Amino acid sequence: MADNKAQTGGQDRARINLGEDYEVRDWSRKFGVSPEELKRAVEAVGNDAAAVEAHLKGGKR
Repeated sequence: MADNKAQTGGQDRARINLGEDYEVRDWSRKFGVSPEELKRAVEAVGNDAAAVEAHLKGGKR
């Protein structure tokens, strides 16, 4: 299913979509990392925002 920008919230907030430039920019800012670091983290642990955050902080998930 396509990403419906009119229906945000819930599940959408818990996932990082690397296909959307604004999401890469916003999540990179939130985590204080470069877009490249964010992309590597998503490749390592998947697109779950909590898992990416834990990975970037050096935690395991």
